[in-house]
Amino acid sequence: MLQRNNLSSIFVLDQDQALDFYVGVLGLEVSADLDFGPMRWLTVRVPGDAKEILLERPGPPAHDEATAEQVRALVTKGAGGGWLAFTTDDVDGFFARVEAAGVDVTQEPTDQPYGRDFGIRDPFGNHLRIGSLHA
Repeated sequence: MLQRNNLSSIFVLDQDQALDFYVGVLGLEVSADLDFGPMRWLTVRVPGDAKEILLERPGPPAHDEATAEQVRALVTKGAGGGWLAFTTDDVDGFFARVEAAGVDVTQEPTDQPYGRDFGIRDPFGNHLRIGSLHA
């Protein structure tokens, strides 16, 4: 029986720029930053959380160059299939923080049947939802 999801991944086009966004703007922490030869294994996580997010650059060893180029094109269009959802206890305060940082907002804070959240895109086109859930 499965117990939990400990790792997910999202495609990014530049891992240093991804670090600036996910750590510098959103406040995540680096969990691992390792050189595996053909790839850089770069993971981040919410401080105190065990679940990691791999900030994966399309390319070897998972993709040949032609496939990697197609993935990069899809990510740039916001159609790369990746998205993340985070919770916060201060939706409006966190929104003000990311808006002041110039983040691409796709939906301002909105009351939803499940809670209150907003939508943004990372610098590469990936969709993120940040909000609070009803108890």
